[in-house]
Amino acid sequence: MKTALLLPVALCLLAAPAFADGLTLAVVAPVEGPLAILGRQILDGARFAAEANGDRIAVIPEACDEERDSGLAAQIRATGADAAIGFLCTEGLAHALPALAEAKVPAITLSVRSGILMEDALKKGRPLFRMAPDPKAEATRAIEVIARDWAAEPFALIDDGTIHARELVEAIRLRLEERGLKATFVDTFRPGQEQQIALVRRLAKTGVTRVFIGGDRADTAVIARDAAAEKSRLRLLGSEALMAPDQGVPLADGVEAIALPDHAALPEGEAVARAMRESRIVAEGYVLPAHAAATLVAAAAAKGGDLVEAITGGRFETAIGPVAFDADHELRDNPYRLLQWRGTAFVPVDDRPEDTP
Repeated sequence: MKTALLLPVALCLLAAPAFADGLTLAVVAPVEGPLAILGRQILDGARFAAEANGDRIAVIPEACDEERDSGLAAQIRATGADAAIGFLCTEGLAHALPALAEAKVPAITLSVRSGILMEDALKKGRPLFRMAPDPKAEATRAIEVIARDWAAEPFALIDDGTIHARELVEAIRLRLEERGLKATFVDTFRPGQEQQIALVRRLAKTGVTRVFIGGDRADTAVIARDAAAEKSRLRLLGSEALMAPDQGVPLADGVEAIALPDHAALPEGEAVARAMRESRIVAEGYVLPAHAAATLVAAAAAKGGDLVEAITGGRFETAIGPVAFDADHELRDNPYRLLQWRGTAFVPVDDRPEDTP
């Protein structure tokens, strides 16, 4: 009896029809070292979906080291894989793509965000698909939210001086100004301080009511605490960097973030996450994205014909919601959401707005 017959009906609704012989999926993920915990998440999610679909998994260890991962393509091809999913790191993916392209084996990365790698793959016609957000997606969603919700309010853009934060805030500033929205206050603050009262008072003097913070969770928590102590009614919005544990000062309710949601808590992922718990799998991190990748490959294969073309042209229902790729093999729908901290977790607070061209 196939494993799929033992799973709840709700899970089977997300599983693509199985073929008589099934597919072989190469799952490329770390199995040892500090990244093994993430590799286990990928393997758990992919294997759970594959068993439901009647497919096979071939585990390809990923070392995230350029020299040690130079043979990944040969290992993948030796399994006769129809597709390869996973790829936490750039090194192995970059080595594998030429040979996978020659064999017409699509590669789906759940993690690699390198814009250069994707540009090179597209230029050379290599079948790379990215389920991780593209490098501009975070700023794009932040701009949409600010333009939609803050247009009538004076706002500030501040960063902690790190390269990523400065580049993110600058991208947001420039693109908002193209829309005719100019920040009242733009500044770089000193991170890692026990208190940020001076910063809060400077913000209050400018009259701003909304602040985008390019900084980590610890600094944002301190700013929120001190703003409350000063009775300054600031609405704070941060980046994906807020998705981290508290470090001393707890994050205050109401602080918002542009980040990826917890798919297991959303309608699309609840049934799968529940079924996984019965198999002692916690649907965290890369578990549901890996499940989604295996699911969409099976659904694309069920259409018949060229698998790369089927993935490119399809829209697939998965445990992380509908997944489709644009002409550049990026996610057609921006996965970032506006989230708000409520007690113990970030939860979505809006419908997904239409992506901005």
